[in-house]
Amino acid sequence: MADLKAFAEQLVNLTVKEVNELAQILKDEYGIEPAAAAVAVAAPAAGEGAAAAEEKTSFDVILKDAGGQKLAVVKLVKDLTGLGLKEAKDLVDGAPKELKAGVAKDEAEALKKQLEEAGAVVEIK
Repeated sequence: MADLKAFAEQLVNLTVKEVNELAQILKDEYGIEPAAAAVAVAAPAAGEGAAAAEEKTSFDVILKDAGGQKLAVVKLVKDLTGLGLKEAKDLVDGAPKELKAGVAKDEAEALKKQLEEAGAVVEIK
């Protein structure tokens, strides 16, 4: 029991950068998308200092519109998200929709570039 309490203490005291690194490890090595957990753990850490709050490290990729080449966008969304064809089509048809949440800036920019090349209108928040 004491080990779990120590582990919980370590999690609560992680910096925003450490939370993002942990999220990346969970995603890469275990296939777990911990976006909601990362936000929950990062909230107390962000309150510790204004500098941590100023530097945004987690971004949401929003599909605003499929544009003129909807089929290409649906295929790309399917590939990028791992969704099935029907789910990807539903996501594109329901735009504006969140495509991915809590991703690093580089990944968000890469997603935006790919989607815009396919003809979509994308926003990063």
